[in-house]
Formats: sequence, C-alpha cells, structure tokens
Amino acid sequence: MENKYVNVFVTAPGAAEGKKIADYLLKNKLAACASIISGVSSSYWWRGKIEHSHEVLLIMKTRAGLVKELTNAVKKLHSYSVPEIIALPIISGNPDYLKWIGKSLEG
Repeated sequence: MENKYVNVFVTAPGAAEGKKIADYLLKNKLAACASIISGVSSSYWWRGKIEHSHEVLLIMKTRAGLVKELTNAVKKLHSYSVPEIIALPIISGNPDYLKWIGKSLEG
C-alpha cells in the first residue's frame, strides 16, 4: 500500500500555542485533524545539557505530499528555534477514515 497519509508529531510549550498551530494548519488545509495531548513531560539534550519541559503534543493527520508545506508553516508559528516536526507513515487503517483524511484536505 502506498504511504499516502502520515501522522505528524509536533511538541509545543503549551495548549495556547498548540491550538494556534493546529487552527492555522486546519484552516489552511494542511492537516485534516489535530489531536492535542496535554501533560507531556519531555527530557532532551539542548545546548550541551539535559533539559526537562512540560509540553503538549500535537498529532496531526495529513497527506504525505503536504509535509514540507506543513513544516514551513509550523516553523513560522512556533516559538521554539528548533521545533519537533516528525512525520510517520500511516501504513494501513480504516479505509473510510483514510478517505475522510483525503476529502478533508481538498481545497
């Protein structure tokens, strides 16, 4: 099966910024759906030391061909200098849901 659709993961520092990003991507047909999960505790290397942050995680469904444009939009809206933007292929799923993703992204 062709990997036509992807899940895109983006962390953000809080719910307000996560909603701002999600709303922009939805309004501009760059994502069909955005789930915002609060209460994410992240630990990571940054500038030579281990950091700890409380964040929200956005999980967005989109077409693989839109990832570059979605990435550019997130980078403009995001407060982090290096935001997490990772796309993972959806290899299978409910055919009706996958059709819905495609229809939701039509202009």
